[in-house]
Formats: sequence, structure tokens, C-alpha cells
Amino acid sequence: MLKENVICNLGNTVVSWLSNTMKENKNIYYLDCDLCSALGSSALVRDFPTQAINCGIMEANMIGVAAGLSLKGKVPFVHSFGTFASRRVADQVFLSGCYNKANIKILGSDPGITAQHNGGTHMPFEDMGVYRPFAEMTILDIADRVLLQNLLPKIAKEYGVTYIRFPRKGTECYYDENNEFTIGKAKLLREGSDVTIIACGIEVIQAIKAAVMLAEQGVSARVVDMFTIKPVDKEIIIESALITGAIVTAENHNIIGGLGSAVAEVLSENAPCVLERIGVKEKFGQVGSEKYLSEVYGLTHFHIAEACKRVIRKKTRA
Repeated sequence: MLKENVICNLGNTVVSWLSNTMKENKNIYYLDCDLCSALGSSALVRDFPTQAINCGIMEANMIGVAAGLSLKGKVPFVHSFGTFASRRVADQVFLSGCYNKANIKILGSDPGITAQHNGGTHMPFEDMGVYRPFAEMTILDIADRVLLQNLLPKIAKEYGVTYIRFPRKGTECYYDENNEFTIGKAKLLREGSDVTIIACGIEVIQAIKAAVMLAEQGVSARVVDMFTIKPVDKEIIIESALITGAIVTAENHNIIGGLGSAVAEVLSENAPCVLERIGVKEKFGQVGSEKYLSEVYGLTHFHIAEACKRVIRKKTRA
């Protein structure tokens, strides 16, 4: 199920899929906010002049355009950096999108520390938290090429407002080509009995590395890729709590409002157990490489492994 780690460019994955799909389906549209060069999507505007629109640096207006296209039977995919695809357009997504029962697919690139040298103004640690309370909205956190390729057609086919956060490039991928995925169903990557690591996005590869390191120390860690944040897979969370009795969540996001909060909500109502959340804690973004920022915000596999040891000790004392 897993493969040798390779570096992927998910921006290219999105553009390639859109190009192939827009040729076959004239109802698929692409909208951008003057970031075509960043995503590598300039060719879409050139090759599909009636289906691809550069809306300029007017993100809120772009959502309005997308909502109008949706009501005419089109399926618009809109792109901006994660911070502008969430905070800046939240009211328009709520009213023109969710409340209006529109069909809009929001591509939020470079979430969290993957914004790297764009710095704190472009580094959303709260985008999932902004959108999670929106009724009937789907939220995905993806950092693997195979996973993204598999889900894009399903996202296009499923009606509604969907937010997909993903890093543009330099992603360490892990799935082989034979995997299949379902929106709303997590993927169990590794069995374990002592602790469960539930991760999403770029933290999935860190969770896998943490589990390997823990195994060398005699600790059996279960690993789950929770790529759908909403609707979250309640079944596997409850199952993991009953099997291991201790859970660590890991996300490239604030620990408030994202994966950790979603898992905590499920556990508190169904299967209370020891929980620790790895993520950003009361900090803003800053300029730096992904490696450097992972250390600063405590998102490495070492941090995940140490959290696993702590929850196991808490479980034992309990």
C-alpha cells in the first residue's frame, strides 16, 4: 500500500488533471486570483479561454463568479493561496457558496508551514477551523500525489462546497498507484496496539516515520491518514480508541479547530481516551524553510514520537 518516498509536485498534479478534464467536460471551469504562475496554471488560461478565468487579486469576487457559474450548471475549481482561499473569502463562501447550495471546489495551496518563505501573512494555521463550522461543507487535507489524483474526479462529481488544502511542491509522497480512496473514510496505514497516530496532510509522512522509530523502541503505533477533516471518519477514531486507548493527532494547523479538535469531539462523545494534539499552539507564521518551521512549531516525527510516549504513560497511570 505504501511506497518508497518520492518528492511530488502537487501543483502540477492539479493542473494536469484540470487540463485533461476540461478538454472532455466543458462544464469544468478554473478560476484564479493572479496566481497562475505560482500554481503553474497559466496554460489553462491560454488553452481554455472560455473555461479558465484569471479574476485578478479579487478573491471575494472570484467566489461570487464561481457561485454564479455553479447556478448555471458549471463546476468551478477556484484557486488561491490557503490564507486567501479561507480567511479572506469566508463570508462569500458561506453565503454565496454553502447557504446558496452552490457547487464550488476551493483549492487552497500551501497551507501552514508549506507557505515557507512567503511568511506569516501567507501561512494559514486556521483555515480548517474557519470552514469546519460551515454547514454541508467538505474539507480535505492532502499531501500525496496518488491520493490527490484519485480524489479530484470524485470531488468534481460530488455536488457541494469543498475545500482542498495542499502544498504546491516538494511534498514527500507515500502511496503507491494501487490505492483507492473514499471521501469521508480514513486510510489505515499501519496496525498497532499501544497508541494511535491520526494525521493529515504533510504530517502523515511524519506519523509514519514516528511509528517506525517507535517500533525500534518496542512501541507499537497504529497510523491513520485522516485526509477528510469534514466529514471526519468517526468509526475509525472510535475503533482506534478501543484498540489502543491512547491517541495522538498531528496536523499542519492550529491545534484549535482542525483535526485535533475534530478527533477530540468524537472521543468525548463516544470513546473517551487519552489524547494529545500535535500542531501549532498560539503562534503566528513566519519566514523559513519547511524543515526549519517543522522544528519551530513542533511538527517533526520526533515530536510525534515523544507525544506518543507521553500518552502511553498517561494511559498506564489511568
